[in-house]
Amino acid sequence: MQLSSAMCTFEFLNQTSHVIPHFCSIRYGIAVFLLLCNVIVMSQRVCMSLTMIAMVNSTEPHGLSNTSTKELQDNIKNPVYNWSTEMQGIMLSSIFYGILISQIPSGYLSGIYSLKKMIGFALLLSSLFTLLLPLAAELGEIWVIICRVIKGMFQGITLTTQQVIWIKWAPPLELTRLTSLSLSGLLLGPCIVLLITGFICDSLGWPMVFYIFGACGCALSVLWFILFYEDPKDHPYISIREKEYITSALTQQVSSSTPIKVPIKAMLKSAPLWVISLCNFAFFWSNTFLSIYTPIYIDYKLHVDVKENGLLSSLPHLFAWIFAVLAGYMADIFQTKNTFSLVTIRKLFTSLGLLLPSLFSLCLLYLSSNFYGTVVFLILANSTTSFAMGGLMINIVDIAPRYYGFLRGLTNVIGLTGGLISSTVTGIILSEDAESPWLKIFLLMIGNNMISLIFYLIFAKAEVQDWAKERQNTYL
Repeated sequence: MQLSSAMCTFEFLNQTSHVIPHFCSIRYGIAVFLLLCNVIVMSQRVCMSLTMIAMVNSTEPHGLSNTSTKELQDNIKNPVYNWSTEMQGIMLSSIFYGILISQIPSGYLSGIYSLKKMIGFALLLSSLFTLLLPLAAELGEIWVIICRVIKGMFQGITLTTQQVIWIKWAPPLELTRLTSLSLSGLLLGPCIVLLITGFICDSLGWPMVFYIFGACGCALSVLWFILFYEDPKDHPYISIREKEYITSALTQQVSSSTPIKVPIKAMLKSAPLWVISLCNFAFFWSNTFLSIYTPIYIDYKLHVDVKENGLLSSLPHLFAWIFAVLAGYMADIFQTKNTFSLVTIRKLFTSLGLLLPSLFSLCLLYLSSNFYGTVVFLILANSTTSFAMGGLMINIVDIAPRYYGFLRGLTNVIGLTGGLISSTVTGIILSEDAESPWLKIFLLMIGNNMISLIFYLIFAKAEVQDWAKERQNTYL
C-alpha cells in the first residue's frame, strides 16, 4: 500500500513539475532569501579576519593593556589596539565555539518551536552583536571574545534551523537544488567580504564594516518576520497550484508536526549515520583549511600584495558558490529523470566533493610550476568541495527526515570539530616544520578525505531507516 501510494506521488510529480513555475515560485523565493541571510551571516563571521589588520598596531609591543592609538587624522575612523598575536587568534576562533555550543540544542528545538521565530530572532541578535563589536573592542579584549561567542551561538541557531524549513517546503525532486541554493550563500558571503571589506576599511574605517553588515542583518530579520511562513498552507500569496504541488509531493515525507522522541540507541547503531558524520568531519576539515589558509598559501607561493591577495582569495569562494548551485540542480535532474538511483546520486556527489579537492591539491603540490597554474589548481581545490552539497550534505533527509533538525545539528558539531582540529593542526605544522609544511598539510587532508569516502561508498544509504519511521516506538 505504501509502495503504491509512493508511486502515485512520484507520477504526480512527474506530471506537474513541468507546469509549476520554478524561479517565480514562493519556494524559490524562500531559497533566495535564505541565500541572502547566509551571505550576511558569513559576512558578519568572516569580516573580522580582514579588519583585524586595521584594528591591530603590529609595530607596538605585545602584551600591553587594551588602549587605542590616537592619531590626529585617524583616531575616530580607525582606532588601533595593542593585541598580541595569541589574543588575535583567540578572538578569531571564539565565534566557532559559540556555533558549536548551539548546534545540537537548536537542532532538537527546531522540531518543537517556531522556525520563523527561532531564525528571525537569531539573525537579529547576531546582527546586534555585530553592531556592538566596535564598542566591545574599546572596552577590552575579553568583551570582544564574549561578543563573538554569543554571536556564534545565534549564528549556529540560524544555520541549523534554516535547513529544517525544507521538510515542509521542498518537494523531493527539488530538495537538493533548494537546499544547495540556500546554503550556497555560505560560500558567496566570504567572496563578497574579501572583495569589499578592504575598500570599506580604507574609505570609511574598519568600524563601518561591522555597522554595515550588522545593519543589513537587522533589515533582513525584519523582512523575515514579515515575509516568511512556516507552512505552504498558511502562506497568503502562494498560488493554489504551487500549494497543491508541494503538499501532494510531501504527503509521504511530512507525517507529524508534534514533538517526537529521539531514538538515541538506534542512531548510535546506524552505519549510514556514522558514515555521514565521518564525511562531514572530512568535509569541514578540507573546507576550513582551504578557506582559512588560502591567503597564507598565496602569500607563501606567489608573494603578491594584500589587495591582489584579497582578489585571488575571493575567486575560490565565487567558483564554490557556482558549483554548489550546479551540484544541487544536477542531483535533482538525475533523480527526476531516473538517471541513477538516489543512493548512487548521493555517492556520486560525495565522491566528487571529497575526491576532486584531493586530486587538485596533489596537482597544486606537484604540477603548479607557474603563477597561473597555482591559481587555477588552488581555485579548483577549493571550489570542488561544493559538489558535496548534492551528496552527504543532504543525505540525512533521505535516511531520517523526522529527525533532520537534531541530526543536522549533531553532524554539524562533528564537522565543525573537524574544522577546528584542521586549523589547529595546520598552525602547529606551519610553526614547527620549516622544510615542507604544506606537503604534510595537504597529504593529511587528502588521507582524511579518502578514508572517509571509502567508508561512505560502502555503508551509505538513501532510504528512510527503520529507526526513523513513525511506527518505531522503542526509544531510549
